Amino acid sequence: MPDDAPRCPTAHPPAPGPSGPPTGARAESPPAEGASGAGGPADSAAGGSGPDGPAAPGGEPAPPAAPSSRRGWSPWRTRLLVVGIALAALNLRPAITSLGPLLQEVRDGLGMSGTAAGLLTSLPSLCFALVGAAAPRLARRGGPAPVLLAGMSAIAAGLLVRSLAGTTAAFLAASALALAGIALSNVLMPVAVKRWFPGRVGTMTGLYSMTLALGTSVAAASAVPVTQALGADWRAGLAVWAIPAMVAGLVWLPLVVTGSRAARGGGGTGPRAEAAGPPEPAPRTSPGPSSAESGREPDAPGRITRSRTAWALGCFFGLQATAAYVTMGWMPQIFRDAGLPASTAGVLLAVTMGLGVPLSFLLPRVAAGMRHQSGIAVVLGVCGLGGYAGLYAAPAAGAWFWALLLGISNCAFPLVLTLIGMRARTGAGVVRLSAFAQSTGYLISIPGPLLIGLLHQYSGGWGAPLALMAGLMVPQILLGARAGRDRHVEDETGGGSGAARTPVGG
Repeated sequence: MPDDAPRCPTAHPPAPGPSGPPTGARAESPPAEGASGAGGPADSAAGGSGPDGPAAPGGEPAPPAAPSSRRGWSPWRTRLLVVGIALAALNLRPAITSLGPLLQEVRDGLGMSGTAAGLLTSLPSLCFALVGAAAPRLARRGGPAPVLLAGMSAIAAGLLVRSLAGTTAAFLAASALALAGIALSNVLMPVAVKRWFPGRVGTMTGLYSMTLALGTSVAAASAVPVTQALGADWRAGLAVWAIPAMVAGLVWLPLVVTGSRAARGGGGTGPRAEAAGPPEPAPRTSPGPSSAESGREPDAPGRITRSRTAWALGCFFGLQATAAYVTMGWMPQIFRDAGLPASTAGVLLAVTMGLGVPLSFLLPRVAAGMRHQSGIAVVLGVCGLGGYAGLYAAPAAGAWFWALLLGISNCAFPLVLTLIGMRARTGAGVVRLSAFAQSTGYLISIPGPLLIGLLHQYSGGWGAPLALMAGLMVPQILLGARAGRDRHVEDETGGGSGAARTPVGG
């Protein structure tokens, strides 16, 4: 196994650096993530440390870690975790992008109205907002692994059931089941990376962002050819995407089973311990009044709403999600209405989504090595603005170029996932920030695809919907610039350590 395998937690974990999240063992960040040197911004963002281990707030090296008393982190389990995270990410979008190129056939087969089709394209955001909020509570009860297994099972079941639906209502309900499984996994992916790979946040975020983009693009590109190969039956073309979810579930099953056995056999501290991974080390605080003495509870979940960074992340997440689901749900239809065949429209969507494969792997690593990520957010937003303006002016003539621009813009998703991992100091903070940002963001994005469908239905064209999407890029740019500033939510809510109250960025 490579050197970046997660290490066993220590009995007495070292304290975090002044601006980095705590880790249970010494993090070995690669040069790409720690180019600024040990202790620099990149190192801190990725959970890095100096040569002698993480530094204490006063600059002193932390004492050596005690030998681990935790069992169960064998090499096969580490490898299985990496494969499980990648396969889970692979299944987070095919339920959506396999539908776009076949939407016209589904509407014709079920007699679905334009309003119902708009509701269908808004359903991902609705499910992600409502169901995603329950993910942290479920993870606290049994750890991320059982919840991710449940998520894969729901995706597979929902995709199979909706392929058999005979009415619009049944199709929507089955889609909601699959999307509920995606919602649970969406929220817990950053949490799983932070917990199981605390010293490799950028690398592992890049891995699952890349596989997520791969699944997105493959489903979009192959939806029409697969359907044609299966007798031009759109039901079979949609049902086939339950197979990857079943495979992912089979990978997570032994992780959950072995975690439960270890907990029952005394190898952990309960069902949460082994399934959830290493325990979160307590941050070292500078001398000062404790929470009890000061009468406050620094880590109270409700205090996340006091953080401007959390709100900026939530709104930024919402606007990029709006753009992503409008693109996945409506872009093939825009190209088909411009005179392009269905297969070409599907390939164009695949180009847009597929561009995220390399960029989703590279961007988190680059972002983790920067002190501020505002510039990245601005560039992505400008590309989106250009892409929607191009679709408005010449959708067919410049189709491939507009698809490329929108593909670059859609990489705001791996960026915001990386920012969630970097804007909190602890794993518990990442759980709250991930749940808040994604639930808030998906709530914001619910009206977008539905509004686009209504505007198209009542205006008779795509001019007004595309003008709206271009306009939404402006606040996305501004909010991305704010969320990209070097801040931690604990510093804004009163939950940070005394030594880290003032962020590095001033």
